[in-house]
Amino acid sequence: MGIQGKKVIILCEEDFQDAELVYPKYRMKEAGADVIVAGLGDEMYTGKYGYVIYPDGNIEDYKPEDFDAIIIPGGWAPDHLRKSKEVLDFVRKMFESNKVVAAICHAGSVLASANILKGKQVTCYEAIKDDVINAGAKYADKSVVIDNNLITSRKPDDLPDFCKAILARLER
Repeated sequence: MGIQGKKVIILCEEDFQDAELVYPKYRMKEAGADVIVAGLGDEMYTGKYGYVIYPDGNIEDYKPEDFDAIIIPGGWAPDHLRKSKEVLDFVRKMFESNKVVAAICHAGSVLASANILKGKQVTCYEAIKDDVINAGAKYADKSVVIDNNLITSRKPDDLPDFCKAILARLER
Protein backbone atom coordinates (compact mmCIF):
# COMPACT_ATOMS: atom_id res chain seq x y z
CA MET A 1 0.00 0.00 0.00
CA GLY A 2 1.24 3.48 -0.74
CA ILE A 3 0.19 7.04 -0.22
CA GLN A 4 -0.58 7.99 -3.82
CA GLY A 5 -2.53 11.23 -4.00
CA LYS A 6 -1.37 12.44 -0.59
CA LYS A 7 0.34 15.81 -0.36
CA VAL A 8 3.20 16.42 2.07
CA ILE A 9 4.88 19.74 2.79
CA ILE A 10 8.36 19.84 4.36
CA LEU A 11 9.57 23.05 5.96
CA CYS A 12 13.05 24.30 5.24
CA GLU A 13 15.31 27.05 6.50
CA GLU A 14 19.04 27.67 6.67
CA ASP A 15 21.06 25.09 8.64
CA PHE A 16 18.43 22.34 8.50
CA GLN A 17 19.65 18.91 9.57
CA ASP A 18 20.47 17.40 6.19
CA ALA A 19 19.30 13.81 6.78
CA GLU A 20 16.15 14.94 8.58
CA LEU A 21 14.97 16.77 5.47
CA VAL A 22 16.30 14.56 2.70
CA TYR A 23 15.40 11.14 4.12
CA PRO A 24 11.68 11.90 4.72
CA LYS A 25 11.45 13.76 1.40
CA TYR A 26 12.51 10.72 -0.58
CA ARG A 27 10.67 8.18 1.61
CA MET A 28 7.40 10.07 1.04
CA LYS A 29 8.08 10.36 -2.71
CA GLU A 30 8.98 6.68 -2.90
CA ALA A 31 5.62 5.82 -1.29
CA GLY A 32 3.78 7.91 -3.87
CA ALA A 33 3.19 11.25 -2.16
CA ASP A 34 3.44 14.63 -3.85
CA VAL A 35 6.14 16.39 -1.80
CA ILE A 36 6.67 20.14 -1.60
CA VAL A 37 9.59 21.82 0.21
CA ALA A 38 8.71 25.28 1.48
CA GLY A 39 11.01 27.89 2.95
CA LEU A 40 10.65 31.44 4.19
CA GLY A 41 11.58 33.14 0.93
CA ASP A 42 15.17 32.28 0.06
CA GLU A 43 15.90 30.64 -3.29
CA MET A 44 18.29 28.15 -1.73
CA TYR A 45 19.11 26.73 1.70
CA THR A 46 22.22 24.93 2.92
CA GLY A 47 22.03 22.22 5.55
CA LYS A 48 24.33 21.94 8.55
CA TYR A 49 26.49 19.47 6.64
CA GLY A 50 26.43 21.21 3.27
CA TYR A 51 23.45 19.68 1.43
CA VAL A 52 21.83 22.34 -0.76
CA ILE A 53 18.08 22.41 -1.30
CA TYR A 54 16.05 24.58 -3.65
CA PRO A 55 12.57 24.97 -2.18
CA ASP A 56 9.48 24.71 -4.35
CA GLY A 57 8.21 27.94 -2.86
CA ASN A 58 7.60 30.10 0.16
CA ILE A 59 5.33 28.90 2.99
CA GLU A 60 3.09 31.87 2.15
CA ASP A 61 2.46 30.30 -1.30
CA TYR A 62 0.64 27.32 0.23
CA LYS A 63 -2.51 26.58 2.23
CA PRO A 64 -2.77 24.01 5.04
CA GLU A 65 -6.03 22.64 3.62
CA ASP A 66 -4.15 21.49 0.50
CA PHE A 67 -1.89 19.10 2.45
CA ASP A 68 -2.25 15.83 4.33
CA ALA A 69 0.98 16.16 6.33
CA ILE A 70 3.66 18.61 7.36
CA ILE A 71 7.18 17.48 8.25
CA ILE A 72 9.50 19.76 10.20
CA PRO A 73 13.19 18.76 10.17
CA GLY A 74 15.56 19.72 12.94
CA GLY A 75 19.01 21.19 12.93
CA TRP A 76 19.18 24.90 13.56
CA ALA A 77 16.43 25.68 11.04
CA PRO A 78 13.66 25.52 13.70
CA ASP A 79 15.20 28.58 15.39
CA HIS A 80 14.38 30.52 12.21
CA LEU A 81 11.07 28.80 11.47
CA ARG A 82 9.60 29.42 14.93
CA LYS A 83 9.94 33.19 14.45
CA SER A 84 7.64 33.11 11.40
CA LYS A 85 3.96 33.82 12.09
CA GLU A 86 3.10 32.17 8.77
CA VAL A 87 4.88 28.96 9.77
CA LEU A 88 3.27 28.87 13.21
CA ASP A 89 -0.20 29.53 11.79
CA PHE A 90 0.32 26.84 9.12
CA VAL A 91 1.46 24.25 11.68
CA ARG A 92 -1.40 25.13 14.07
CA LYS A 93 -4.02 24.86 11.29
CA MET A 94 -2.63 21.49 10.18
CA PHE A 95 -2.75 20.25 13.78
CA GLU A 96 -6.26 21.57 14.43
CA SER A 97 -7.47 19.93 11.19
CA ASN A 98 -6.20 16.56 12.47
CA LYS A 99 -3.64 16.33 9.68
CA VAL A 100 -0.23 14.75 10.29
CA VAL A 101 2.20 17.09 12.03
CA ALA A 102 5.62 15.43 12.22
CA ALA A 103 8.63 17.00 13.93
CA ILE A 104 12.07 15.58 14.58
CA CYS A 105 14.97 16.72 16.75
CA HIS A 106 14.95 20.49 17.40
CA ALA A 107 11.69 20.89 15.44
CA GLY A 108 9.82 20.42 18.70
CA SER A 109 10.58 24.08 19.35
CA VAL A 110 8.35 25.00 16.39
CA LEU A 111 5.54 22.94 17.94
CA ALA A 112 6.07 24.72 21.26
CA SER A 113 5.91 28.14 19.58
CA ALA A 114 2.79 27.07 17.65
CA ASN A 115 1.23 26.40 21.05
CA ILE A 116 -0.01 22.88 20.23
CA LEU A 117 1.81 20.78 22.84
CA LYS A 118 -0.36 21.16 25.95
CA GLY A 119 -1.21 17.69 27.23
CA LYS A 120 0.44 15.93 24.27
CA GLN A 121 2.98 13.12 24.57
CA VAL A 122 6.10 13.90 22.53
CA THR A 123 9.79 13.29 22.14
CA CYS A 124 12.53 15.58 20.84
CA TYR A 125 16.25 16.20 20.96
CA GLU A 126 17.37 16.29 24.58
CA ALA A 127 18.55 19.92 24.36
CA ILE A 128 14.95 21.15 23.94
CA LYS A 129 13.31 18.69 26.34
CA ASP A 130 12.68 21.45 28.90
CA ASP A 131 11.15 23.66 26.19
CA VAL A 132 8.54 21.08 25.21
CA ILE A 133 7.79 20.25 28.84
CA ASN A 134 7.37 23.95 29.65
CA ALA A 135 4.99 24.17 26.66
CA GLY A 136 2.80 21.60 28.41
CA ALA A 137 3.93 18.36 26.75
CA LYS A 138 4.60 15.04 28.41
CA TYR A 139 8.11 13.99 27.34
CA ALA A 140 9.06 10.40 26.51
CA ASP A 141 12.57 9.29 25.54
CA LYS A 142 11.64 7.02 22.60
CA SER A 143 12.62 6.84 18.94
CA VAL A 144 9.12 7.87 17.91
CA VAL A 145 6.10 9.06 19.86
CA ILE A 146 2.66 9.18 18.28
CA ASP A 147 -0.11 11.17 19.93
CA ASN A 148 -3.05 11.07 17.50
CA ASN A 149 -1.93 13.21 14.52
CA LEU A 150 1.29 14.42 16.20
CA ILE A 151 4.41 12.37 15.37
CA THR A 152 7.75 13.23 16.97
CA SER A 153 11.26 11.77 17.03
CA ARG A 154 14.55 12.63 18.73
CA LYS A 155 17.41 12.50 16.21
CA PRO A 156 18.62 11.27 12.81
CA ASP A 157 19.05 7.69 14.10
CA ASP A 158 15.27 7.65 14.64
CA LEU A 159 14.45 8.46 10.99
CA PRO A 160 13.38 4.91 10.03
CA ASP A 161 10.80 4.80 12.86
CA PHE A 162 9.78 8.42 12.21
CA CYS A 163 9.09 7.82 8.53
CA LYS A 164 7.31 4.49 9.17
CA ALA A 165 4.97 6.27 11.60
CA ILE A 166 4.23 9.07 9.11
CA LEU A 167 3.56 6.58 6.31
CA ALA A 168 1.31 4.43 8.54
CA ARG A 169 -0.77 7.47 9.48
CA LEU A 170 -1.06 8.64 5.85
CA GLU A 171 -2.11 5.16 4.70
CA ARG A 172 -5.27 5.31 6.84
